[in-house]
Amino acid sequence: MTTTAAKTLGLWNIAAEEPEKTALVDPDGRSVSYGELAAKANRYSRGLQELGLDVGDVVVLLQPNGDELVAAYFAAIQAGLYVVVVNWHLIGPEVAYIIGDSGAKAFLAHERFADVAVAAADEAGLPASARFAVGDVPGFRRIEELGAGEGDGRPSRRTAGSPMLYTSGTTGRPKGVRRPLTGTDPDEVPAASTWFFGVFGLGPHDDHVHLCGSPLYHTAVLNFVAISLQLGHSAVLMDRWDAEDMLRLIEAHHVTHSHMVPTQFRRLLGLPDSVRSQYDLSSLRVMIHGAAPCPLEVKRQMLAWWGPVVTEYYAATEGGGTVINGEDWLRKPGSVGLPWPGSTIKVLDDAGLSLPAGETGTVYMQMGSSEFSYHNDPEKTAAARVGSLFTLGDMGHLDSDGYLFLHDRKADLIISGGVNIYPAEIEGELVMHPSVADVAVFGIPHEDWGEEIKAVVQPAPDVTPSPELTAELLAYAATRLAKFKLPKSIDYLEELPRDPNGKLYKRHLRAKYVS
Repeated sequence: MTTTAAKTLGLWNIAAEEPEKTALVDPDGRSVSYGELAAKANRYSRGLQELGLDVGDVVVLLQPNGDELVAAYFAAIQAGLYVVVVNWHLIGPEVAYIIGDSGAKAFLAHERFADVAVAAADEAGLPASARFAVGDVPGFRRIEELGAGEGDGRPSRRTAGSPMLYTSGTTGRPKGVRRPLTGTDPDEVPAASTWFFGVFGLGPHDDHVHLCGSPLYHTAVLNFVAISLQLGHSAVLMDRWDAEDMLRLIEAHHVTHSHMVPTQFRRLLGLPDSVRSQYDLSSLRVMIHGAAPCPLEVKRQMLAWWGPVVTEYYAATEGGGTVINGEDWLRKPGSVGLPWPGSTIKVLDDAGLSLPAGETGTVYMQMGSSEFSYHNDPEKTAAARVGSLFTLGDMGHLDSDGYLFLHDRKADLIISGGVNIYPAEIEGELVMHPSVADVAVFGIPHEDWGEEIKAVVQPAPDVTPSPELTAELLAYAATRLAKFKLPKSIDYLEELPRDPNGKLYKRHLRAKYVS
């Protein structure tokens, strides 16, 4: 048997050496081998080139988690294309905007999203020859026609493409993050990929199995699946995340790592003890979470259940980040960790000057000499930068040991009576009340104080909003927060507007209270 060090890396290399090795387990439970996945990616690459797509062109995908999406992604990656994976919660005009803004020359959709796909393609003026669908979508050719008759060998022109991920749009219209193509051989796994997994202690092969429980249109989720496959880790794909189903899949497939969000932690913790205890989770090695703030008590409970395998990171599509393992987090509760090797993290004031340890400012980062720009938006690119550093608009501080602590997004900061108030702190306390399923806190205009604190609560199942509930929540908050941090009022919604990765569209809520 070959040693781990001698094993081949890269989708196509592994497919050539171990064609029967399981690459994916589809949401329907079907196993897809490396050989099958590579062959499908090859056909789609040849088909896209036959359509006239050349290096640097764009293909847009509107598909659920599955082998079709993964194959199309790798097809673009080996044909030198930019690939945009669209959030399938968007409506027709929003998808049309992305098709037009990216300059897409091909659109690969799924019949589950047929109405949106047709509306988007029509509005964007995409020709019928550029439309393909998994299943039946009016006016779209079936995906089986893409590359049909071309064979499943590698395309004649091969050079590395790149994902072009569109930012979530929580503060405005989404913008594509576009990096220069490298011109490298698609068979060569980028050193950055093995390095990135190494940040979390994940090496090539080594019997790793990745569980994907979130939509692949999210940057981190797509990266984790793609890199897992490139490093010889099988990937188990979920279509719709369910807490107990996740535990079942971990046991059934001996899952070693996953990428999660705090909302999933809360739902796992909400399972009865009898359910939580019946599954064997001993295969877990590192369960990684990010994308949204995690309440301290939720993190403590997950560490008590799963042990130190729970690892947190803070990062951006644009590059750079921090990481902290479970043991270090217990020493530094609330921290998102130290900078990755090669990454720079600084906290700056409004003048762009570095702040000393303990002082709060805007968090800036940089990953080596990484370059990016927001596609068609030079003003946004410039506004996010101070020299070679860039920011996501988050506020935080560094402690004396260099550990980063986040407070909130600068745009969400509440200034009431001249005092800075961070909504994330208030949300982290209120969400632990058993009657609260989710909560958003933000500022609304106040004539005397400038802003006052508003909370909007999604009640837990079987909990009915009432004045009594409001009084109970405010009394609970008063035992955990200073008086000036207490909401002045609480409203209720059946469901808060979050994307599946946990990001809250707070601007939609705030807009209801600001004329």
